[in-house]
Amino acid sequence: MRAFNYSRADSPAAAAAQAAQTQGARFIAGGTNLLDLMKLDIETPPHLIDVNHLGLDGIEATDDGGLRIGALVRNTDLAADPRVRKDYGLLSRALLAGASGQLRNMATTAGNLLQRTRCPYFYDTNQACNKRNPGSGCAAIGGVTRQLGIIGVSDACIATHPSDMAIALRTLDAQIETLQPDGSTRRIAMADFHSLPGSTPHIETALTPGELITGVTLPAPVGGTHVYHKVRDRSSYAFALVSVGLILQKDGSGRIAVGGIAPKPWRVEAAEALLPQGAKAVSARLLDGATPTHDNQFKVTLVERTLASVLAQARDEA
Repeated sequence: MRAFNYSRADSPAAAAAQAAQTQGARFIAGGTNLLDLMKLDIETPPHLIDVNHLGLDGIEATDDGGLRIGALVRNTDLAADPRVRKDYGLLSRALLAGASGQLRNMATTAGNLLQRTRCPYFYDTNQACNKRNPGSGCAAIGGVTRQLGIIGVSDACIATHPSDMAIALRTLDAQIETLQPDGSTRRIAMADFHSLPGSTPHIETALTPGELITGVTLPAPVGGTHVYHKVRDRSSYAFALVSVGLILQKDGSGRIAVGGIAPKPWRVEAAEALLPQGAKAVSARLLDGATPTHDNQFKVTLVERTLASVLAQARDEA
């Protein structure tokens, strides 16, 4: 691990201001992803800003009947919160599917959103990777691609986004609250937060340099039956080959987001209108324009079958 400077911010504004002063500075809370990347020499921030003591660890009701989740709420606490379990069951289920209990005890809401890809070529510094070294190429293209993306990818990158929590937040139409170094605030719709790779796969989110996530806002509960199902190579502590988050209403309408197939949580609202026609019609619309490789062609069928299973489970639970 390379040498770096460390400081502890005493307010969100101070944290954002400090980050703006040093190019490449990073915020650190749980560190469950960032520290691993630093040890592997993939991330080399010159300055770490500790944000653990900023008071961003509360879960509060909003005026419109939703919830505001602080950026530093630990995954364990969020999954166990009675309001989340009752009204946003999809989020609780996704978090519990995400990682080991030890990691959930440390991982934060903001950190989960900012997870970097688990593409093996990103993690191997001997391989070309446009995320790690812009302009160097993508060794994954033409390589072993079983776990990689089939839609939303580009000629520069075919990596997938790993977060289970993000799938739930996309389904729930969450918004991300941020603070910028100049003191201004903004809200970013979850649909717009993660970026598709295009020709700039190293730009992974809509955040600007120094911008600090302060919270996540969930709208008022939508009701319905909430199901999250994750298909993986082993039953615990593995990233998704395909995951499906579903909210199904009594009238047959619903919301669907899919993980394990794209560089961001994949939701196509037009596909949700096809729910009465069944999983085959929905998955065909979800994956319209997909470009699978020989290694991951199976994901096309796996999405359809997982969606069919999730729909059957939701109808049984209802």
